[in-house]
Amino acid sequence: MPAFEAFDPVFSTLLIRHAQLERLYTGCRWAEGAVYFPAARHLIWSDIPNNRMLRYDECDDSVSVFRSPSNNSNGNTLDRQGRLVTAEHGARRVTRTEHDGTITVIADRYQGKRLNSPNDVVVKSDGSIWFTDPPYGILYDYEGGRAPSELGGFFVFRVDGNSGELSIVADDFFRPNGLAFSPDEKILYIADSGSRQPGGARHIRAFDVTEDGKLRNGRLFAECAAGRFDGFRVDEAGRIWSATDDGVHCHTAEGKLIGKIPIPEICANVVFGGLKRNRLFVCATTSLYAVYLAINGVKTF
Repeated sequence: MPAFEAFDPVFSTLLIRHAQLERLYTGCRWAEGAVYFPAARHLIWSDIPNNRMLRYDECDDSVSVFRSPSNNSNGNTLDRQGRLVTAEHGARRVTRTEHDGTITVIADRYQGKRLNSPNDVVVKSDGSIWFTDPPYGILYDYEGGRAPSELGGFFVFRVDGNSGELSIVADDFFRPNGLAFSPDEKILYIADSGSRQPGGARHIRAFDVTEDGKLRNGRLFAECAAGRFDGFRVDEAGRIWSATDDGVHCHTAEGKLIGKIPIPEICANVVFGGLKRNRLFVCATTSLYAVYLAINGVKTF
């Protein structure tokens, strides 16, 4: 496959000509939810059907099991204290791994009803935690456990950083999935990835974030040119790098598709890592890939 495809000359300036896409590991059933720990120089990601989390050590390229079982973990991120925050399909909850290794449940019910299967999660600088809750982990016994939805819908939630109160911030998504803030945190981007279901969506929407934690002025940001959008991350210039069916797509902050990095497997999620945040890690079906870029991801840790 070609190293990249540029649809705008700007995209070529974001790449390092001699930096190649590397396959760092293979052997997963569905790789997802990568998160990079700069202090340890390692990356953790989820292998959902295998019910485990794996760890890639950037210092010696070794891979080991970080957690097994993992409650069919999916999305992961860091909070501002460097703690791991995880969306768990199997346990239908969002958790935080404390520095001593103990696990704190952040959210598992809304108004007494169990969540569906939290999918992706991000943390804002004010400590609030935002996550999507589609049904992928309760549809069948592969990425979680088959069960009916107690909520009767698929929402985007916010956990208040001070009170811990859980609230719905978006309720009109078909299958809410990846999400990320703009560099200034004034915009929240959310993917709707239900393109394989009748009436499903295949786009990212943008929302203005109010000071009191509400979402306003929802609008279409981009339609996916290859299957569906899944997880994505933002670079320092506000460009979105998103996982799709044929690779990683790069959109400008205005929503224009300017290029893609082809990947030989269906992609699920990406994260910027490395000491300079200039290495893009890609979770794609069975494998973990990485490529160095000429830009840097927005600092979120």
